[in-house]
Amino acid sequence: MSLAIVFSRGRSGIDAPLVTVEVHVSNGLPSLSIVGLPEAAVKESKDRVRGAILNSHFEFPIQRITINLAPADLPKEGGRFDLAIALGILAASEQIPKNQLDQYECVGELSLSGELRPIIGSLPIAIHTRDAKRKLILPKENSTEAALVKNAELLPANSLLEVCAHLGGQKSLDTHILVEQKKESHKDLDFSDVQGQFHVKRAFEIAATGAHNLLMLGPPGTGKSMLASRLPTIMPELTEQQAQETAAITSISDLKLNVDNWLKPPFRAPHHTASAAALVGGGSNPKPGEISLAHNGTLFLDELPEFDRKVLEVLREPLETGHITISRAARQADFPAKFQLIAAMNPCPCGYLGDASGRCHCTVEQVAKYRAKVSGPLLDRIDMHLEVPRVSHEVLRKGSPEGEETSSQIRTRVITARKIALSRQSKVNSELSATEVKIHCVLSEQGHKILEQAMDQFGLSHRAYHRILKLSRTIADLANSGPIEIAHLSEAIGYRKLDRTI
Repeated sequence: MSLAIVFSRGRSGIDAPLVTVEVHVSNGLPSLSIVGLPEAAVKESKDRVRGAILNSHFEFPIQRITINLAPADLPKEGGRFDLAIALGILAASEQIPKNQLDQYECVGELSLSGELRPIIGSLPIAIHTRDAKRKLILPKENSTEAALVKNAELLPANSLLEVCAHLGGQKSLDTHILVEQKKESHKDLDFSDVQGQFHVKRAFEIAATGAHNLLMLGPPGTGKSMLASRLPTIMPELTEQQAQETAAITSISDLKLNVDNWLKPPFRAPHHTASAAALVGGGSNPKPGEISLAHNGTLFLDELPEFDRKVLEVLREPLETGHITISRAARQADFPAKFQLIAAMNPCPCGYLGDASGRCHCTVEQVAKYRAKVSGPLLDRIDMHLEVPRVSHEVLRKGSPEGEETSSQIRTRVITARKIALSRQSKVNSELSATEVKIHCVLSEQGHKILEQAMDQFGLSHRAYHRILKLSRTIADLANSGPIEIAHLSEAIGYRKLDRTI
């Protein structure tokens, strides 16, 4: 009788909990059983593993083989345990040494030929393996993504035979070295492409600096989507910790991680037909939705009232808390969802209310019903409400007389102002707590009177009160001003337009 233990990693949300693969080979009728809450793909691994072992020129034990995946209460899914199971069988049958197996963690799906196939979620696995101070053996195709984790010891392999040769001391696996990536630039997108609209560009600069939520209201074709798509060009790069959090979410989804530009904040723009599950995540085995894929970046919702109201309402909690918990009968998953919401909508059902062309024939009741699709509580969580009017034909043809600023010029100011906020409070202004607002967003006596008057006149909530203060702080930072001046406060109050009209 012989027992071998191999370490691997499972998946629970964006975490990669340790899974201990225990393989016991004993005398008895030939059989292979897998216990420890395995799903169908894990149960099928016995056939893949048997073919991989035989085709790698090893012997498959004709004995009673019991495989336990611990902890037993953690659901196991996918083919990620194939490599660990195969190594456990070979070690338990004394075909490879097992004295050094405790130094490694192994993940990878096996083909019948013994080749290693890639898995999803290699980046969170690399993070946890590094923290456990072990070396990670993984498929070569996953090595570039996993190498984004600093100080992780990675041993990429192409096949089961290569891994066995390494463990047996015949030929060592080469440690993966991260090659310096070439960063992609936004050559085709720039704020200089937008003619006029200076007040809108100003609002986007403020939103980018403080990570404030923004809603644009205007007729079709005024450049709302064009402006939103250029927001990433003025955003600062993510810190390494933020980039790892975002990349870990992408790693466990069905999307391909762009390792060449992984420090770039994500930008997600789901279609208005997206379901609530697509937006927040879901499924029997919960996967992240659009709000989690936009973590540390931007979620752009075009044609906001065209989204189902129930879909929009699910945004309220994550906008406040920065995470989403998906509960199912079998399991629960928690995903981070700290995103900046940028939304766009028409002023009325036909889209031309207030347009100089006078084409709108919508009744007051129709306009009210259309705007009521966006609930007050959701609107209250959006810091800036902005009108985007049409520009004149002359500006459209010749451009602005003052010239158009490039994204690079705006981005420089955004980075400078954000550094001021980070040095003061170690977070962007939109993330300030109520206690921190009292410390960092101090108003003069006159400023308090103006704000209180605006609250009474427009019926603003206490949440809107705090959001105006945070927005004022960002405007003051852009002006490199220590205290919040009356002009900064007045501009912030001016961005609460829809509180007065809806």
